[in-house]
Amino acid sequence: MARFLRARRTQLTPAEVGLPTGPGVRRTPGLRREELATLAGVSIDYYTRLERGRETHPSPAVVDSLARALRLEGDEHEHLRQLAARAARIAPEPPTAPSRTVRPGIRLMLENLRPSPAYVLSRTLDVLAANPGGLALYAGIDDWPAKQRNLARYYFLHPAARDVFPDWEGQIRGCVARLRALAGTDPDAPDLAQLVGELLLKSSDFAHLWERYDVRAHRAGTKRFRHPQVGDLTLGYQPMQLEDTPGHRLVVYYAEAGSADHDAMVLLDLLGTQNAPAAADGGTGSVSGTGTDAQRKH
Repeated sequence: MARFLRARRTQLTPAEVGLPTGPGVRRTPGLRREELATLAGVSIDYYTRLERGRETHPSPAVVDSLARALRLEGDEHEHLRQLAARAARIAPEPPTAPSRTVRPGIRLMLENLRPSPAYVLSRTLDVLAANPGGLALYAGIDDWPAKQRNLARYYFLHPAARDVFPDWEGQIRGCVARLRALAGTDPDAPDLAQLVGELLLKSSDFAHLWERYDVRAHRAGTKRFRHPQVGDLTLGYQPMQLEDTPGHRLVVYYAEAGSADHDAMVLLDLLGTQNAPAAADGGTGSVSGTGTDAQRKH
């Protein structure tokens, strides 16, 4: 909670919250502590203790006042509430090791959803299972061993990612914001720590975005692809939490029948079946093919 407050305070300027900048050069990036305390209606001493982690029981009213002062929106406001609730616990519950097992019924569902691309993700964006089009959407991800296939890793480390996504910068911002949301509520998760540690070492883009402490929930929307084999396509997508498997999420893409995007989606599904089946992780992987030789060259 303290790190989140500091990070978000430094991203606000006095002008954005209606305060005068004053004469001279400001040494503090963003708002000063006393400025934010005044905006939130709390004492500077109390706010300082919050930022230093010495105060861990802010009331709901104080949390809401801080959220308004920091100009936090829906997901960010809720994230601060969750951080405050977690900070108030004397002994946090130990994290539960997430399961990577995808049930047979879910695998059958992935197959039945064809030609719509679909896949199952872990809470840290590991690709646990996919139908042919679902894996083929991320051109070249099948270059990697099955256990390495992770969408965050793909966005930041795969050489094809910048070409596949016309809005690559928007994709990586959303990706990091979702991982930040998980880090706020389960900071000791070993699967998250391993992934974040790797990306911090290997990607300066990830390191920069990680320090912003932006948070965002998973929502439905549209995504644009510039696929090297089927061309440009824009697909709607719907993420869904899977019951009885904590942390697993099913993502399904779709397009209107008869549209050029739907035709490209069908072609992608056909291309994805050209190779023999391969597992998305050692024994819990994809339900069908994983791509083409052309993809493997990326």
